[in-house]
Amino acid sequence: MLDLKFIRNHPESVRQGALAKNRPIDLDQFLRLDDEKRQLQSHLENGLHQKNQLTRQIHRYKQTGEPFDKLLSDIHSLNQTIKDHQIKIRQLDQQLNDLLLKIPNLPHPSVPAGTTAADNVIIKEWGESIQVDFPLKPHWELGQRLGILDFESGSQLAGPFFINFKGWGAQLERALINFMLDLHIQTHSYLEVSPPYLAKRESLVGTGQLPLMEQEMYRLERDDLFLIPTAEVPLTNLHRDEILSAEQLPLKYVAATPCFRREAGTYGRETRGLIRIHQFDKVELVQIVEPEQAEEALEMLRQEAEQVLQLLELPYRVSLLCAGELSFAAAKSYDLEVWAAAIQRNLEVSTCSHFGDFQARRINLRYRPARGEKLCYVHTLNASGLALPRTMIAILENYQTEEGTVMVPKVLQKYLGTAVIKSR
Repeated sequence: MLDLKFIRNHPESVRQGALAKNRPIDLDQFLRLDDEKRQLQSHLENGLHQKNQLTRQIHRYKQTGEPFDKLLSDIHSLNQTIKDHQIKIRQLDQQLNDLLLKIPNLPHPSVPAGTTAADNVIIKEWGESIQVDFPLKPHWELGQRLGILDFESGSQLAGPFFINFKGWGAQLERALINFMLDLHIQTHSYLEVSPPYLAKRESLVGTGQLPLMEQEMYRLERDDLFLIPTAEVPLTNLHRDEILSAEQLPLKYVAATPCFRREAGTYGRETRGLIRIHQFDKVELVQIVEPEQAEEALEMLRQEAEQVLQLLELPYRVSLLCAGELSFAAAKSYDLEVWAAAIQRNLEVSTCSHFGDFQARRINLRYRPARGEKLCYVHTLNASGLALPRTMIAILENYQTEEGTVMVPKVLQKYLGTAVIKSR
């Protein structure tokens, strides 16, 4: 969340930042309630001061034997006023917190203006699309012919947009996960975590998915637990309510988990194959850093995610997202989009984001820069390193052969135990 003092002192910046992200807010209501609360807080403090004075006066009257019935009556009346103020302040606190949780993070000054993906800025392109003299098959057709993608049985088991990976398909998914984890752990110095796949409501509030995106979540109503939409949620919340030392930073965590997303009404042309499904595996990277290191950390994080695509020898591009394409919680983001040769599309496989102290404030995660110095909020970052389904799309579509088999990227062959995926 944003700093309350910043909102009070820079309301127009907050208002314009929210509009830039296509997330208009009723800031006037927030400021009105905040002003009302501050006035009540002042009245409450005055009332408590008066009560203390009356209490001391009663104590003196008891010592001198003077009557103090009127003072007792005044304290009784004052107590009721104090109680009323306290109740109203608690109510205003709840209203303010509800509104505060709906105010988005502000775009970083380096983020380009814009409202749609067309306004994103392509900053890098890597690799060349394959050139073949035979018609390329889309991944869903190729995968079904090879018996590795089973959409029909996935729908029978769980409904539309669920899938069963079979045979080489399941093994390819597992190989990719192991390859990515090994790379990030051994080369990029991340600590692996295997977190729960369920999260408390406050954890999703902490990372910014709730309250606004609850309709996109799978929720267990009896326990008020949510299936995680990304491992960002448990990894970022690992240090909730903690005070870290500067020596502990940076913290770098990686996890491979399934992700669960309803994504109602977002399909359009993305209704075939693996482009958008309700359950998918993803390797997630999370960093917790000092504020001064955050910009450099974002660039390094992006490079770490890019290296996965480079080692897989898959062509991709990097886009700096415009303000209107940023998530609710992000201040700055890059998208990594891999090229799918058969369907002739760039598919997002990673978003690398810097959140500033937005998430840290929501989870109350601070650090002390040095002994005796004031506590500060950390900065958080995350990236997919990578999402599995679209990475698999790119492999199937870019590595297919005229015979209908799929060549395995060299870096995966030791994990998969074969150089070619063919029907069994």
